[in-house]
Amino acid sequence: MGRPTSFNRDEAIETVMQEMWRNGYEANTVKALSERLGITRSSYYNAFGSREALFKLALEKYFAQSPDRFLYGDVSDIPILELISQTFRDVARARAADPEKRGCLAINSVAELVGTHGELGPVLANAVMASAARFEELLNMAVENGELPAETDTHAKALALQNLLAGVNVFAKALGDEDELWLMAKTTLEGLGLYREPADA
Repeated sequence: MGRPTSFNRDEAIETVMQEMWRNGYEANTVKALSERLGITRSSYYNAFGSREALFKLALEKYFAQSPDRFLYGDVSDIPILELISQTFRDVARARAADPEKRGCLAINSVAELVGTHGELGPVLANAVMASAARFEELLNMAVENGELPAETDTHAKALALQNLLAGVNVFAKALGDEDELWLMAKTTLEGLGLYREPADA
């Protein structure tokens, strides 16, 4: 059977994203994904190429809807520390709202693939480091606009924020309580001197 005429590429990537988020990369073989999508293996390869290529598409789709995506938009008119605090509030809410307690696809995949997969490991490691770099960029903006003192070590605090983001995402797999996840994040933000009351706190 060839690829069905009703095959929708975007919906297929969404389905694969959910499957990899739920079960991990290695569990989702080409055979398993083809069957899940209702297409033949040849149709799979025609549509997506390799499993690695499809994972990258799924990861891109995930990033576009991840609760920290607002950190990457236009922040020129937004108080930076309020944005950061709100982002962690949103992460706590999103992770607690997931009945499957899947945590974060990217962080899950870092644990699974970095150091073990020659192609995808570096992609994921680079994504984590890019996130830390974005935190540093935002904190530098906060220094420039007077939200933080000029002597602030933005590099160190950015690393701490990235570690906190990873930690909340991992902890959420064991603890699905929004208030507890937010308490953890808020307490750390306060300790770093980066907390500002988010709009819906």
